[in-house]
Amino acid sequence: MSPERVVVTGGAGFLGSHVCEALLNEGAQVVCVDDFRTGSRANVPEGVGVVTADVSRPLDLLGPVDLVLHLACPASPVDYLRMPVDTLRTGGFGTYHALELARRKDARVVVASTSEVYGDPLEHPQRESYWGHVNPIGPRSVYDEAKRFGEAMTMAFRQEHGVNAGIVRIFNTYGPRMRATDGRMIPTFLRQALAGEPLTVHGDGRQTRSLCYVSDLVRGLLAMARTDQAGPINLGNPAEVTVLDVAHKTIEVTGSTSGIRHVEAMTDDPRRRRPDIALARQVLGWQPKVPLEEGLRSFARHFAG
Repeated sequence: MSPERVVVTGGAGFLGSHVCEALLNEGAQVVCVDDFRTGSRANVPEGVGVVTADVSRPLDLLGPVDLVLHLACPASPVDYLRMPVDTLRTGGFGTYHALELARRKDARVVVASTSEVYGDPLEHPQRESYWGHVNPIGPRSVYDEAKRFGEAMTMAFRQEHGVNAGIVRIFNTYGPRMRATDGRMIPTFLRQALAGEPLTVHGDGRQTRSLCYVSDLVRGLLAMARTDQAGPINLGNPAEVTVLDVAHKTIEVTGSTSGIRHVEAMTDDPRRRRPDIALARQVLGWQPKVPLEEGLRSFARHFAG
């Protein structure tokens, strides 16, 4: 499928802007829908149409739409902890309106979910069949449960209305256009390393993450868009590393003299996180290519500039 007109909700955000850029390079007409609360107009590539709108309200776009990519949602703890109700509204009403737009336009729609639906997992690595271990009233729950509800809404539209809808579960992703004050691990480590400040590691640092460079993630997302798969399908890098290892690698690639400072562990912080991507390999022909060190060096160059 080569979509002619694509709507990207959250297209001014970190991931959304890279998706818009990739679609433009494929020759698509791209419309970014964003309210710019966490995204930036500077992220939106030239040539992308911009609609300033809150996706938690009905979306009424003129003209045909071939594909909707619903990426809008505060994704950083800094954002969803200061906007808990808006995060739930975006995950609930926003997903409904993106799906409703796809239904009216008879378009394919891919909804971005998250590895956070697995919570602090009791299964490792996490397969799509795992139902998760989530604290429904903890501080992270507004993001976790918004995404879980969004998945249920997506499947309901597919079953009741026959919408060609799919779900991807995105694991930790990093790269250019993440804000320095984003609050997530890698931009925080880079900001601290480049400033010569101690890198703050929550807890003992032995908790693990699986880190996917943004260009790899975009390839997977667009591969999903070109299918009729319902999912959910995990998209992430199965190479598992500890947070402490990431801190040391960040210091190494930046040539920083920073040390490491341990701070209090975060509430409900998952101890282990690693995707099983067998399904993505099988049905999408996708797997990540960029090693962590290469991705960190690339991000650091953009970050410093």
